[in-house]
Amino acid sequence: MDFKTATDRLTDRITADDIAEAFGVARNSIARARLERSNPGYRPPPESWQPVLARLARERSKQLSELAAEVERSHS
Repeated sequence: MDFKTATDRLTDRITADDIAEAFGVARNSIARARLERSNPGYRPPPESWQPVLARLARERSKQLSELAAEVERSHS
């Protein structure tokens, strides 16, 4: 594995589009839920959002653990 590939994968992130897809809503709905409550455009987040975001975080942590193992193997 080369440096560019490793750093590209390391800096991959979960986007608002990914979150919207996980909830089955429009990206705009996620963007509005991320606004400050005092903002007139604010909308509440999807109901029961915690388990969905926890799943996304676990998936991302698994991907990062796999990347760490690959980088370590390529160093040996």
